Amino acid sequence: MAAIVLDGEAVAVEIKGELRRRVEALAEDGVTPGLGTILVGDDGPSANYVSMKHRDCAEIGIGSVHEHLPATATQDEVLEVFRQFNDDPLIDAYLAQYPFPKGLDYESALLTADPAKDVDGLHPVNLGKLVMGVDAPLPCTPHGIQVLLEHYGVPIAGAHVVIVGRGLTIGRPLANLLSLKRPNANAAVTVVHTGVADLGAYTRQADILVAAAGSPGMITADMVKPGAAVVAAGVSFEGKKLLSDVADEVAEVAGWLSPRIGGVGPMTRAMLLRNTVEAAERRSAAER
Repeated sequence: MAAIVLDGEAVAVEIKGELRRRVEALAEDGVTPGLGTILVGDDGPSANYVSMKHRDCAEIGIGSVHEHLPATATQDEVLEVFRQFNDDPLIDAYLAQYPFPKGLDYESALLTADPAKDVDGLHPVNLGKLVMGVDAPLPCTPHGIQVLLEHYGVPIAGAHVVIVGRGLTIGRPLANLLSLKRPNANAAVTVVHTGVADLGAYTRQADILVAAAGSPGMITADMVKPGAAVVAAGVSFEGKKLLSDVADEVAEVAGWLSPRIGGVGPMTRAMLLRNTVEAAERRSAAER
C-alpha cells in the first residue's frame, strides 16, 4: 500500500487564508499584527528559515521587523534586542532563531522574553501553562503536527503515540499536548530517544509515530506498524540537502506519512503566524 501524504503545504495554504481574513478584520480596527525576528550569526539554514517567515508575513498582511546581529555579538547585546522587542508596542510576538552561535546562552535569552510575545510558545511560563492545560501560545511544531493529523482524519483520541526524541521544541511539548484531555488529543503517549537499546520494540506499537530526533533515516519500514501515521518531524542537513528522520521505504508500510519537504515545516510556520495574529487580537481587544 502507498501512504496517504500528510501535505502540510496544502493545509498551511488553508490556514493562511483564514488568517488573512482575521488580519483584514484587525485592520478595520486600525491594528496591524507585528512579528519580530532575531538572528544571531550567519547560519545558512537559519537565515533561510527567517526569510521564509517574513515572506509568509507579507503574504497575509502581517508587519515584520528583523534584527540581525553578528556572531561576535555579546550576550548583553542580544538581551538588549529582546528588551527592545518587549517594549515595542507594534511587535505583538517575536522569536530568536535557534541555534545561537557558541558562547551565547539561548536559554537565558529566552527567559528575557515577555511570555505574552513568545511566538514559539517555548517560554517556561507558556510551557508550564501547557502542562496545566491552561490557554497560552502553543509550541509551533507540536501544534502544527496536531493540526495536520486532525486535518487528514488521523484518530488521536485513544491512540498510542510514540515520539522518538525528547527535545524542547518538539518531543517534550508534543507529548504534553497530545495527552491533554481535549479534542484531537487524549492519547496515550510514549517518549523514547536514541539512547534506547531497541527503538523498534516501541515504534512498532505506535498508531501514530513521530520521528523528532534529527537522525537521518533512523526510522525504517521494519520499525513501523502497518497502517500507522508517521510524522517526519526531525530533520538535519548534509550541505544544503534536507534529510529526514524517516527512510523513504516507510511510505510502503505507513497509512499516512508526512513528506521530507512540505510536511511539518509549513505547518510550523503557519502556527507561528497564527500565534502572531492571536497576540494582535488580544492587543486589539485590550485597546477597545
